[in-house]
Amino acid sequence: MIEVKHLVKKYGEHLAVDDLSFTLEKGQILGFLGPNGAGKSTTMNILTGYISATEGTVMINGHDIFDEPEEAKKCIGYLPELPPLYQDMTVREYLNFVADIKFVKKNEKRKMIDRIMRMTKITEVSERLIKQLSKGYKQRVGLAQAIVGFPEVIILDEPTVGLDPMQIIEIRDLIKELSKNHTIILSSHILSEVSAICDQVMIINKGRLIVSDTPDNLSQHIGGSKGLHLEVKGEQEAIKKALETIPEITKLEFDKNAKGGIVKLSAYSNEENDIREAVFYALSDAKCPIYDMHSTKMSLENIFLELTQDSPKPHASKNSNRLLRKNKKKDEDGIPAETAEAMNQEPEQKEEN
Repeated sequence: MIEVKHLVKKYGEHLAVDDLSFTLEKGQILGFLGPNGAGKSTTMNILTGYISATEGTVMINGHDIFDEPEEAKKCIGYLPELPPLYQDMTVREYLNFVADIKFVKKNEKRKMIDRIMRMTKITEVSERLIKQLSKGYKQRVGLAQAIVGFPEVIILDEPTVGLDPMQIIEIRDLIKELSKNHTIILSSHILSEVSAICDQVMIINKGRLIVSDTPDNLSQHIGGSKGLHLEVKGEQEAIKKALETIPEITKLEFDKNAKGGIVKLSAYSNEENDIREAVFYALSDAKCPIYDMHSTKMSLENIFLELTQDSPKPHASKNSNRLLRKNKKKDEDGIPAETAEAMNQEPEQKEEN
């Protein structure tokens, strides 16, 4: 459904996307993660045809986004971080306008719009001006426009920004429902959200792919996925020294907030290793009694920090037989990637949902 090969984007001398390749099958939900300035928004703007690539190819449902932009864009629904809303239109007027742009058949338009408004829970505000809506409702209207026409590919950049907890759950359920018939790329800074709904997670940093795997398998890429949470009485240095004698332990994390002579920590090993017995005897020999021990797994937040902080510096893309796409469309040459990403970010609003 989506095939990206050797994607490169340069702003002057700055390399915003560096030799990025991945594929996504129909019905999958891809969580697209990376720190600010990693190149997420730049990549999604290229996938949607909003900006051109310096090098590489993007195929959407068999259509090249650069050579067949009209056919490729018919397959894409896009919600950018700053929803493209016309503030002086009512919600229904705006969705009618979007349906016309997407060439939805007139005899199907009203029924489709009514269905999409029910799906996104905006029917009750359908006759209100968009500028009068809260940030949460505006976000849902933005999601509704991405769904109009029911495109094969839906790309969502921070779809739950500004929503309250109940609305976030509703949008998660909607995304899961959409994935039955659509391929979805989801970018979010809420990592628990990504972990809950995505089939595949891709982490990029400095424009480069760091890792791509299922949420459950991500921790294996940092040398430790199975772990124990421990509460041990004793000096931290003595506990650390005792546990470092166990070769199966790949990582130790100490809780800095421990008090009362009780040290809290997590010890990680590879999936195939059960370290409980070795931990018991090592701490027993060190005269450090265990007050609590239970299995744990690294959170997606910890995995994300580990992978992005320790990732290598981006390398310069090598020249090859890949297609060099210059001046395919007028672009923002010379603009640093950080500026381009900042232009995509929505300013803070104090408005309540």
